[in-house]
Amino acid sequence: MAEAHDALPLHAEDDLLAERKRSLDPENGPEDWEQLRAQAHRMLDDMLDYTRTIRSRPVWQPIPDAVRARRTSLVPHEPTALAEVHDEFLRFVLPYTAGNVHPGFMGWVHGGGTPVGMLAEMLAGGLNANLGGRDHIPIEVEREVIRWMSAIAGFPSESSGLFVTGSSMANLIAVIVAREAALGNPAHGCRIAAGAKQLVAYASTEVHGCVGKGVEIAGLGSEALRLIPVDRRQRIDLDALAEAIGRDRQAGLTPFLVVGTAGTVNTGAIDDLAALADLCQHEKLWFHVDGALGALGKLAPELAPRLAGMERADSLAFDLHKWGQAPYDAGVILVRDSVAHRHAFTLSADYLQRAQRGLAAGPPWPCDFGPDLSRGFRALKVWFTFKVYGADALGETIAQSCQLARMLERRVNATPQLELLAPVELNIVCFRYRVRENPEKSPADSENLDAINEEIVVALQESGAVVPSTTRIDGKLAIRAAFVNHRTGPAEIDALIDGVLACGSAIEEARNRKPVPRD
Repeated sequence: MAEAHDALPLHAEDDLLAERKRSLDPENGPEDWEQLRAQAHRMLDDMLDYTRTIRSRPVWQPIPDAVRARRTSLVPHEPTALAEVHDEFLRFVLPYTAGNVHPGFMGWVHGGGTPVGMLAEMLAGGLNANLGGRDHIPIEVEREVIRWMSAIAGFPSESSGLFVTGSSMANLIAVIVAREAALGNPAHGCRIAAGAKQLVAYASTEVHGCVGKGVEIAGLGSEALRLIPVDRRQRIDLDALAEAIGRDRQAGLTPFLVVGTAGTVNTGAIDDLAALADLCQHEKLWFHVDGALGALGKLAPELAPRLAGMERADSLAFDLHKWGQAPYDAGVILVRDSVAHRHAFTLSADYLQRAQRGLAAGPPWPCDFGPDLSRGFRALKVWFTFKVYGADALGETIAQSCQLARMLERRVNATPQLELLAPVELNIVCFRYRVRENPEKSPADSENLDAINEEIVVALQESGAVVPSTTRIDGKLAIRAAFVNHRTGPAEIDALIDGVLACGSAIEEARNRKPVPRD
C-alpha cells in the first residue's frame, strides 16, 4: 500500500474542511438571501420589460467591435457581484441577440417564445432535474406531455417519445431506429460495413439537410440517401420515388426508409403524406415524417386536413420551439413501435442498474430511447405553455401565421416591382425584387438580380426594422419571410414591403449612377 507522505493528520484535514466554504448559496445570513431575492426580482422585471417593449427596439443590430472584444476576456478567477454581472448582460448581451422575440423577425423558422415559457425555464433551472432516468416526477411530466403530443399527432397512446434539442436530433434518432429495425440485429453494434445489407433511404430534394447528416452519422454514408425530385409545389414526386425504390431493389440494395416532410424549410411545402404512407406500407419501408416546421399545424382545424397521413408514420420529428412558441430548445421524437425504439438505444451498465423500489425504480428510463443520459427538464416549459394558453390558442396563432403569409402573397402579386418565386403553402413566402425596365440600360445591368436582392436583405437586417433571410428557388435568390412569431402582424408586412421597395429603388439608383463601360 503506497504511503501518503504529505498527508495531513486526520484532525487537521477535518479542521481544514470545516473552514472551507461549503456551498455556493448565500452564506452570511438572511440579509444575503434578501439581497439575492431583490436582485432576482430586478432581473426578472428587466426581462419582462424587454418582452413588453420589444417593438421599441431594433430586431437585430450588428455587434460593435468593442462589444465583441469583451468576449475575449480571461477566465474570471475572482468573484463579481451579481448586480454587476447583470449590468454587463443588459449592456453587452441583451441588445445583440438574433432578435427572434421581435415581431419583425421573419427570416428563419424561429419561434418567439412567451413570458410563461421563460418563467417555466426559471423553475426548471431551480429544480435542476436530470431526466436521464430514475423515479422522480419530472420524468412523469415529460411522459404526460409526450402523451399529449402523441394525441395531437394521431399516434397510438402506447407510442414512445422523447424530448430532444430539436428536429435535427429527432431525425437522427428516427434514422437509427429505422436502421436497427431493418437490420434486425439482436444486439447493439450493427456490422454495417462488413457483410451487412446495403441500406438506402429516400427523401425529396427539399428535405432538411439534417436528414442527410443523420444518415451519415448512422454510419450509412452520404450515398445511402436518394434525393428525389419535387413537383411544381415542391412536394416529393411519388412516381420518381417508386421508380428509385424499384431500381435499388433490382440492383441488390435494401430500401429501408422514406422521409416525408410536413413543411419544407425553403417554402413550407407538405408532401402527400397519405400517399407516402400507402407506398411505404406496400413496399414494407419505415415511414418517417420530418414535421419540424408543420406538424403542429394539426392544432389548427383549417390546416389539419393537409397533414392527413402523418398519423400513419412510423416515427415523427417536430419542434415545439417553432409554432409551439416554447423557449429554445424543445424538439420531440415520437415512435409508433416503442419496442423498436427502446431496442435501438437501451444499454446496460452497473451504475445504471434499475430497481423495483427506491429512486432507481421507474423503468424504462428516458435514456433507453435516445443517446443522452444527462437531460434537462425541457418538458416543463411545454407543460406550462399548453396548460396556461391551451392548445386551441396555439392553434389560432398557427392559423394566424399562415394568414399573414397569404396576406404577403397578395401584396407581392399586387406590386409590379415584386415577383413571387414559389407557391405559398403554409407560413413561408419566397419572392424577390425585380429591376425596373429601362431601355437605356445594357442587358448585363438587369441580370444581376441575385446580388440586388441579397443587398436588400442585408440592408433590411441592418436597419433593425425587419429581418428576412434568403434562399434559392429554382436557382434564383429569393427573399424569404417565415411567419412563426405569435407577435407578428400586418404592420410587419407593411414594413417588409416598404423596406424592400425602398432599398431596391435606392440600390438601383446607386447602380444607375455608375458609369457604363464603353468599348
